[in-house]
Amino acid sequence: MSNKAKGSKAERELYELFVQNNFRAVRVAGSGMMENTACDLIAGKASENGKHKYAIEAKSSKAPVKYITKEQIESFIVFSEIFGLTPVVALRFNHEGWLFINPHQLRDSGKNWVISLDEAKNIGMKFSQFFNSSDNNVQQ
Repeated sequence: MSNKAKGSKAERELYELFVQNNFRAVRVAGSGMMENTACDLIAGKASENGKHKYAIEAKSSKAPVKYITKEQIESFIVFSEIFGLTPVVALRFNHEGWLFINPHQLRDSGKNWVISLDEAKNIGMKFSQFFNSSDNNVQQ
């Protein structure tokens, strides 16, 4: 399976996770392949506390460390701000399930932003923790 196919499979899995939790979600066509497609999914949900809208950048890795270019994260944050969406990085390391973080929690490695599996386990949250708790968890 190609890296593109693996990424698409992870995005579909993440999309289903949002739908199963009563969010409205869409996968962004051409994400990562075309200009101006700076996120993988857009998801939202209305609740008693208002509307919650997110831009999601999905990253999966079989390695214990994930590197993301600074340019990609910068574009992702700008895209999120333009549309009034809260940016969220969704991470899936093999056999660990999804963990969610604010992009500002990534560590600067010089050329890239980086996060290790151990860091993700310490600062990341599972879906229900991240999206069903107070918005303080996802604010920039």
